[in-house]
Amino acid sequence: MVLKKARQDKILELIRRNEIQTQEEMLLRLKECGYEVTQATVSRDIRELNLIKSISPRGVYCYATPPKKESASARLGNVVTDSVTTVDAAGNLVVVKTYPGLASAVAAYIDSQNLPELLGTIAGDDAVFVVVRDASRAAAFCEKIRGMLRKGEK
Repeated sequence: MVLKKARQDKILELIRRNEIQTQEEMLLRLKECGYEVTQATVSRDIRELNLIKSISPRGVYCYATPPKKESASARLGNVVTDSVTTVDAAGNLVVVKTYPGLASAVAAYIDSQNLPELLGTIAGDDAVFVVVRDASRAAAFCEKIRGMLRKGEK
């Protein structure tokens, strides 16, 4: 397993530094680096690494890593930073105010976090009511949301 990881790391390094267009070329480059592998192994590595063929700046198709996708949680987190206008607690309830029409998305993000201190959310058009186990946890939750908002301002 260690050899496989090292070989796959070398493949990633090779495609970052070179425009490798074919499996045969990849096989040759690996052999130059001291890896004795078969074409079937290279093919399997390419599949496991999810490599794609992409057009290079020179206009040739070569192996590349796929573009990184933002996780659903990160996208929803962006919804919070882009949508929330205020957050405040009253006892064990937190009221998260949003721009009109965005409360459901914010509630979905909050629910997706599976925080043990939260009992549930109710979303309207521009407000989310969050039921928290107790007042001190409600205050901490408000600070967490405010912290996200501060990070989003940078």
